Amino acid sequence: MLAAERKKRIVEYVRQYRTATVAALAKEFQVHGATIRRDLAEIEQEGLLKRTHGGVIMEQWTRDEPSFHERTHQHLEEKMRIGKMAASLIEDGENIIIDSGTTTLHIATHLVNRTDITVITNDMNVAVQLRDASGVKVILTGGELYPSSYMLNGMFTDHVLKSLHVEKAFIGTPALHPQYGLMHPEALLVPAKQGMIAAAGEIIVVTDHSKIGKLSLHTVTPNSAIHTLITGTEASEYDVKPFKDRGITVYQV
Repeated sequence: MLAAERKKRIVEYVRQYRTATVAALAKEFQVHGATIRRDLAEIEQEGLLKRTHGGVIMEQWTRDEPSFHERTHQHLEEKMRIGKMAASLIEDGENIIIDSGTTTLHIATHLVNRTDITVITNDMNVAVQLRDASGVKVILTGGELYPSSYMLNGMFTDHVLKSLHVEKAFIGTPALHPQYGLMHPEALLVPAKQGMIAAAGEIIVVTDHSKIGKLSLHTVTPNSAIHTLITGTEASEYDVKPFKDRGITVYQV
């Protein structure tokens, strides 16, 4: 069997069973395990499957996000650790952007007692968290209010972001793919994230481990634009290695 035909059939096999080990594929196609590993590496480069330790699974898609209330409680302890780490990267005197989200909200909780920081955000939850922080100036982008999450988005948000420049932007995401970068299922939310990224000198992505490796419909920005990734220790070395290999600083907390 030619390599191209075997790879096609490997994809079909995994689509049927959702997952497969190297040993099972080697037996199925009657080839050496090293041959299967080489095939899987090439298939993964094409974005069709995702390798795991000892095998392969179908790529996982994020087609929509759970409600804000649901996301608030998912991986909560991990998100709290990520928020604390992210806040430690902020220097007094800096101007920063904090994206809307349930992970980014935990950055704000660690800024309450800081001084001489300006926070620009499109998240009213972040602004409320910092309402008593006398040393933090808060600027809301304005925009259309999404009542379910208190996020601001739309034309006014995008216009304000185009007029800004900050040292750092902390960006959340529902999907972070090792090949395609920061991704999102909702087209209407992409321009604001792109505006935040364009306004910042340093891009710091904050996301729990469950979002890493996920695919979604729209690419927000390629991995080449990301400087730092903060995630939990729950993420495997296999998950974070592609980002390290691209020169991204990775913190696991």
